[in-house]
Amino acid sequence: MTGPKYLTGDAAAISDFIDRFDVFLLDCDGVIWSGDHVFEGVPETLELLRSRGKKIVFVTNNSTKSREAYLKKLTSLGIPSNTEEIFGSAYSAAIYISRILKLPAPKNKVFVVGESGIEQELRTENVPFIGGTDPAFRREITPADFQGIADGSLLDPDVGVVLAGFDTHINYLKLSHAFHYLRRGAVFLVTNRDSTFPMNHNLFPGAGSISMPLVYMSGQEPLSLGKPSQAMLDAIEGKFQFDRARTCMVGDRLNTDIKFGIEGQLGGTLAVLTGVSKKEDWEAADAVAVPAFYADKLSDLRAAAAP
Repeated sequence: MTGPKYLTGDAAAISDFIDRFDVFLLDCDGVIWSGDHVFEGVPETLELLRSRGKKIVFVTNNSTKSREAYLKKLTSLGIPSNTEEIFGSAYSAAIYISRILKLPAPKNKVFVVGESGIEQELRTENVPFIGGTDPAFRREITPADFQGIADGSLLDPDVGVVLAGFDTHINYLKLSHAFHYLRRGAVFLVTNRDSTFPMNHNLFPGAGSISMPLVYMSGQEPLSLGKPSQAMLDAIEGKFQFDRARTCMVGDRLNTDIKFGIEGQLGGTLAVLTGVSKKEDWEAADAVAVPAFYADKLSDLRAAAAP
């Protein structure tokens, strides 16, 4: 099996690579930035792609921020953008619930295990929800809670969906509510299944680690609305109407970004080594995915010859 083409330092190969595509889907964490640190040369690289007429879409599994919040972060890091260029897993989930799942009222309320980014995107689609950042769920469970959840008096009869994402305030009370809604037949959705995410040049538990207790206790496999789920790619394609053969997915994780692009039959995939996956990961016999191209970092694309 032929390995990926190494682009770093090869100006001619980089120029040819850029010319192959009209659209670049860019992961954020581990590609554009780590935490609040933007990688060197990234703003200039994005400007190069735009100067060549390329469409850029920021595709992130991070559900803690809405598109508006991501726009503020991009702007603060010196990266010009707009909300139409941003497609996160929280937005993907909101679109799926409102426009595809379309549960009939009143049984269309969502119980959220997650942060404000999910809530903000649900509001943009007029989807009712409970849980999330509500202080009533950010506390220890009490004997009264056990009783009320068990007999159903503390459960909202209108909840028809449990949506789990990244949640830095995960606790037993939230998990208990979510579990009992699932037992009552709620649809089980997750924003993404990432086991970890890169932060401050290290790794921390991701949204997949948050939802895994619910998977284990319920025995149900949720539908994921983030990479590598093709439900997310279908939604992106539906919005932007691009040619998959002329589209490249750029990411740092084999099991999300690169797998996303390969299973979606995109024209190319580019792995960068500034995040989670390393070269030895795709060289392994049991590699989950192998990129078509790789570079040390996104800014290596600046070596392309001027148009």
